[in-house]
Amino acid sequence: MAAPMLHAVRGAARRVPRVSCRCLSGSPGFLAAVARRGLFQELFPPEGPGLPDLLLSGPQTVYCGFDPTADSLHVGNLLAVLGLLHFHRAGHHAIALIGGATAQIGDPSGRSLEREPLNPETLESNVRGVRDSLNRVFENYQVLHGGHAKPGATFNVLDNASWYRNRQPIEFLSSVGRHFRMGTMLSRHSVQSRLKTPEGMSLTEFLYQMFQAYDFYHLHQQHGCKIQLGGNDQLGNLMSGHEFIHKVTGEDVFGIMLPLITNTTGDKLGKSAGNAVWLNRERTSPFDFYQFFVRQKDSSVERFLKLFTFLPLEEIEKIMEQHVKEPEKRVPQKRLAAEVTKLVHGKEGLESAKRCTHALYHSRIDALEAMSDQELQELFQEAPFTESLFEPGTRVLDACLAVSAIPEGALLISSPVAV
Repeated sequence: MAAPMLHAVRGAARRVPRVSCRCLSGSPGFLAAVARRGLFQELFPPEGPGLPDLLLSGPQTVYCGFDPTADSLHVGNLLAVLGLLHFHRAGHHAIALIGGATAQIGDPSGRSLEREPLNPETLESNVRGVRDSLNRVFENYQVLHGGHAKPGATFNVLDNASWYRNRQPIEFLSSVGRHFRMGTMLSRHSVQSRLKTPEGMSLTEFLYQMFQAYDFYHLHQQHGCKIQLGGNDQLGNLMSGHEFIHKVTGEDVFGIMLPLITNTTGDKLGKSAGNAVWLNRERTSPFDFYQFFVRQKDSSVERFLKLFTFLPLEEIEKIMEQHVKEPEKRVPQKRLAAEVTKLVHGKEGLESAKRCTHALYHSRIDALEAMSDQELQELFQEAPFTESLFEPGTRVLDACLAVSAIPEGALLISSPVAV
């Protein structure tokens, strides 16, 4: 059955200025508390009788989208997940939306080239992997911090393929596309930046903002969702959703932009940049994940403690005071790594990362003995290896010589230990 036609409420589209969340940091309430951590960077429409009052009026529904362009989320996505968890912690309803449909289009935001199309098998695998990332982080959050959440809050993972699967293209364009104006769509930064490149922009990518806007509309109609989270490179898409919903329903909805995480050279962390730190163990081991945060510079660690953990700001301040007195102990980095690894990989994942760290960097034989086969493979996955079959009683020295692990003829002092 065809979806009902969407009828616009009279009134011209509005230009809505953004507002920095820094202006909220001095006011009371949940929004200000999270803004003081630096997690909420900008919001729209401007504060006043809008979003702050809406949040004080009762539990609200908030969503953030995750396109499954890989089979795992990465650290660059983690702040969006944390944003949802902060809302959940405050008693609101959080929706993590997997873009099983929109991943076939590809978000052009922050990209210089169009994404390669995904075949159905890869897309299905990616959706499963992203769902696993989201569910695992939420389950770990429940174990670690669930007792702090207000009762009644919910967390759901949805897939937008469920509402596009039976839509007909002509019907969709007729009922939805008529509410979008070319001039407004062309003015988006993501579009302008791509049109200036030699490759240009395909019609498929150009229409991505329309599909994301419709996602927001669908969640608004079906789940009462009035708030969308997104990285600060998502401004155009967020604004499209806001304008579309207001035009069709006459109601106001709100967007909150989150900071993008960059490396020391200022490049965005992510798959496209080729420097992703993944949330699924098959992509990035708990050890490598832990080490990523342990290696953060002093100039970044306080900000990351505020962004990536639920530690009270007062406790973070004390950690940093200790760091000033004893910088060689790297207390903030170790605490950051421990907190984020527990959230992503659970307590066992943190123990695994510590075992690998003690074995590799502290020469702890007991840690090496306690490591599982999986941990050994993860720890030495970048090392060259060979498989050989030896007779019982072969000496370790002979085995090493057979696989060229040591140069033949080298002067060695060894005991005749058999493998």
